[in-house]
Amino acid sequence: MSGKKSLGRFFTENAVVIIFLLITIAAIPPSGFSIQYIVQEMITRLGRNSFLVLALLLPIYAGMGLNFGMTLGAMSGQIGLILAINFNVTGVEGLVFAALVGTPISVLMGYVCGAVLNKAKGREMVTGYILAFFINGIYQFLVLYMMGSVIPIRSPAILLSRGYGIRNTLNLEGVRQSLDNALLLRLGPFTVPIATALVIVALCVFVVWFKKTKLGQDMRAVGHDMAVAEAAGVPVDRTRIIAIIISTVLACYGQIIFLQNMGNMATYNAHDQTSFFAVAAILVGGASVKKATIPNVFIGVILLHVLFVVTPRAGQNLFGSAMIGEYFRQFIGYGVIALSLVLYAWRARKDAARAREGLRGAAA
Repeated sequence: MSGKKSLGRFFTENAVVIIFLLITIAAIPPSGFSIQYIVQEMITRLGRNSFLVLALLLPIYAGMGLNFGMTLGAMSGQIGLILAINFNVTGVEGLVFAALVGTPISVLMGYVCGAVLNKAKGREMVTGYILAFFINGIYQFLVLYMMGSVIPIRSPAILLSRGYGIRNTLNLEGVRQSLDNALLLRLGPFTVPIATALVIVALCVFVVWFKKTKLGQDMRAVGHDMAVAEAAGVPVDRTRIIAIIISTVLACYGQIIFLQNMGNMATYNAHDQTSFFAVAAILVGGASVKKATIPNVFIGVILLHVLFVVTPRAGQNLFGSAMIGEYFRQFIGYGVIALSLVLYAWRARKDAARAREGLRGAAA
């Protein structure tokens, strides 16, 4: 009986991963893609997306849930890239310049976000999501009207024809894949961007190290129980703000890495889906609102993006329309977030019920 319970609990706790794995396996044959092509795509997408997903970890450790406010960091990184193009700073130096410009902006945005979330304890995720919409309006005003009129822009190639405002799409030719191509390793038919991989590994090492520091232990204490942490002398609000600031800065760097791999930037909406796809990826990897690990990040990125690669072609081959696959991809992305949150709430209620039963048994 205990074996059945443990097996049932395993499937319950890993339902999202199992469902995604089954859907992905079922979608690969109709797509017609070779395993070699899919593996190369996964290598590319791991380098492109992993940094952004890793940026979600610290707020989860601090008990703040999934940081939909990471979009603020993505916008900061895009401002850095716009100025790098404006000053014609190319290559890896251009990425470093964009990061240096984006860092103080993302620190400020992270502080604002953390301060707002401290006023909405218990509702951090929806508050962060709405806050991202508000800051997006400021970003649009800055890029569409301020740049070129108030903020000097000397490169006419990125200005709208009216003389102010940034073009809808920017060509990142100067920094395109400059990090990816800085150090390439060929393993048979596969090409591995070693420089990008080293940056991601460095972030993983930083996260592991940070968890062992005093501040990292404070974050875990706050995430476990804010009242107990405050009674123990942990500055709860300050710790939560620091978690959001670090996450926002990492999102800034992650967006720069993402866009240099893509090679172009949709100025006004490149950041729109940043938090959405990062959150979907970490949930697909088996994380929850309260618990996440580094393996969850990489499992989620692989599963989610294999599905993203194969579903449009599978829809084309099965139904004669690639848009079927695109709709299915959007449906899966939103669905996995909803399913994960529902399962988390259900498990929390079950755990609370089991805890109450245990207390009654002990009392009896």
